[in-house]
Amino acid sequence: MFYRVLADLVTLAHFVFIVFALLGGLLALRWRWAPWVHIPAAAWGAAVELFGFFCPLTPLENLLRHAGGSAGYSGGFMEHYLLPLIYPEEITREMQLLLGCVLVALNLVIYLMIWRRFRINCS
Repeated sequence: MFYRVLADLVTLAHFVFIVFALLGGLLALRWRWAPWVHIPAAAWGAAVELFGFFCPLTPLENLLRHAGGSAGYSGGFMEHYLLPLIYPEEITREMQLLLGCVLVALNLVIYLMIWRRFRINCS
């Protein structure tokens, strides 16, 4: 039971990290320190997805699930839990590119707003 709880906590942390990497720029509208945490997190998340880097949370979760008597899953966290939600089977490559561009544009707009607010406050 203890290992299953730990595995669930790792899964929750994994999900929270993904959401933070995607939307954490919004926190910078409230706290000036947030980009110092968000930008490296977003860069790591992008590197894992774009370049196939190793994410240490997936094997940790699998190890804990096996130790708790459950079967782990093959593939990564994204393939197992989130891709079916984020990318339904009907989605095309063009739609994926559009969604990626919207995400990048949204974060650029957020950081532009932050930069303008900072610039105005410093004047």
